Amino acid sequence: MCPKSSGLGLVQVYTGVGKGKTTAALGLALRAWGRGLRVIVIQFMKVGEDYGEILALKKLSGIDLFQYGRDQLIIKGKHTEEDVRLARQGLKKATEALSGKKYDVVILDEVNVVTHFGIVTAEEVMDVVRSRAPGVEVVMTGRYAPQPFIDEADLVTEMRMIKHPYEAGVLARAGIEF
Repeated sequence: MCPKSSGLGLVQVYTGVGKGKTTAALGLALRAWGRGLRVIVIQFMKVGEDYGEILALKKLSGIDLFQYGRDQLIIKGKHTEEDVRLARQGLKKATEALSGKKYDVVILDEVNVVTHFGIVTAEEVMDVVRSRAPGVEVVMTGRYAPQPFIDEADLVTEMRMIKHPYEAGVLARAGIEF
């Protein structure tokens, strides 16, 4: 039996090039919230309310959401000082959330990508994750999970695209892809 099996406090990573990483994390957030757990979602490299899940979260009372990104696509190797500043603000918020005083589940959405892009380092993120209070569950999402995240995690799920309607010319659909 896992020594942590009596409660919360594990690290989960959702990664891969397939669709569904954020969706899975938000499904877990909904499940945790439904059981009375206190949940925070910290989104890196995202901003705005044009996503169906953001619109839903804003209607729910009890899942806190914070976004740290600019309203434009970031290309690897072309991030700005503003991107770095926002990511560091997100890490600061994560440090506060992981202190154990207010939240049971902390979701770091797209944190894998922010490290892959070199905006913050995997070591900086792992220092924050390792500083969490006992019993605080952490979920880290995004493509390109770095090896330190995988090594530290208790659960790693890789989403793999086998087929996607985009390949047949179907554009992103409100309520399904965003």
